[in-house]
Amino acid sequence: MKNRFISTFTTIAITTALTACGVSGSEAVTTPTMADEYTVTRSKTELANVPDGGVGLAASAYTNPIVGYSEDGDYIYGGDPSVLVDGDTVYLYTGHDTATGDSYVIPEYLCYSTTDLLNWTYEGVIMTMAKDEVSWASGTTSAWAAQVAKHYDTESKSYKYYLYYCTWDATDGGRQSIGVAVSDSPTGTFVDIGEPLVSGSTTTNETSTWNDIDPTVWIETDENGEEHRYLAWGNGLFYICELNEDMISVKDLNGDGKITSDSSTNEADIINMQSTLISYTEAPWLYRRQDAEGNYYGSYYLFYAWGWRERLAYATTDSLMDGKWTYSGGALMYATTTSNTNHPAVFDFKGHTYMIYHDGSLAGGSGYRRSACIAELFFDEDGAISYVTESAAGIGGIASYISLATGEAIGHEYFVNSASDNAYPYTAIACGL
Repeated sequence: MKNRFISTFTTIAITTALTACGVSGSEAVTTPTMADEYTVTRSKTELANVPDGGVGLAASAYTNPIVGYSEDGDYIYGGDPSVLVDGDTVYLYTGHDTATGDSYVIPEYLCYSTTDLLNWTYEGVIMTMAKDEVSWASGTTSAWAAQVAKHYDTESKSYKYYLYYCTWDATDGGRQSIGVAVSDSPTGTFVDIGEPLVSGSTTTNETSTWNDIDPTVWIETDENGEEHRYLAWGNGLFYICELNEDMISVKDLNGDGKITSDSSTNEADIINMQSTLISYTEAPWLYRRQDAEGNYYGSYYLFYAWGWRERLAYATTDSLMDGKWTYSGGALMYATTTSNTNHPAVFDFKGHTYMIYHDGSLAGGSGYRRSACIAELFFDEDGAISYVTESAAGIGGIASYISLATGEAIGHEYFVNSASDNAYPYTAIACGL
């Protein structure tokens, strides 16, 4: 399934497009937003076809949102994106938002794939929350955030794919718990192991029944040749543990024969690392940079949603289990205009680093009917990441600008998206020179 934005020009009369600005006599200028490999260009011949008194604007292809356009014209909404890079293919996973009102209705998980980050193929449903698929779930419409990891299974002597997810748990007093399902393919179908991987009651110092949500996975081999399989999650609190080699059980770090939760690896196996995180809300994503040979180096990054209305931020540490988090000092991305939540997924592909996030910008969308968008991340020499602007152009589209014949640009006044839900929708942003 490909992006359905059509690569043609739309003619907009000056009196329609610019009345609010009180100007006329303008011309359209189109500029690429990213590197040439992702740029869609338009010829001067096409611009010459714009009638007198009109402004030609490029209707850009390969834009945000990157998925959600069905062949029959309907929209498929899905939030809480996650990504798996498997060889030359990127797999995108989302929950399927089917809400018609202001509540989450997410009956299943969806998968998309691409080999160029521009053309996305819909792979279908990979797991539902039906009772015959997830027997311990208390409902069928809470397929909350998930992430897929690939790992070699020594028993079958083949690679397996593991879907870590969260949902309401009928076996644990109605709390949210972390589950895991297994598949032979990144496109499913995933089969749940039959019980929670981490029950909500296992973690300590809980502040709500939904502390145990939004799992994220990180697998790497250290300098001593030992493989570590990290699982982290949390809303309001941030938890992390190591998984056993089977990928479906928590590692007993302190060797006491039971899985417990506390603030250090000397005392427990699931570690609460909330104390050194600044304004952490939810949606964690673990990441580390790679060199040209694919070797990991430098600090670990934790991307997450903070505050409310949710902005994106990140922190770094030298040790996932025993270190302290250092906050980046500000927002990586401000709140989006169309969704009160956000959820980052950061990955490397063909020498670049990207972040997929969600907003509600697809037609008919909202904070409960979300869609996946993409941006490229840029690091400085010290590892700090440049601020990311929410963009309809994405990594492959064209941004169109309108200016007077004198070159003066026409646009709206500068503003920063508010963190207050009551500020939306914006209706009084000044427009002009």
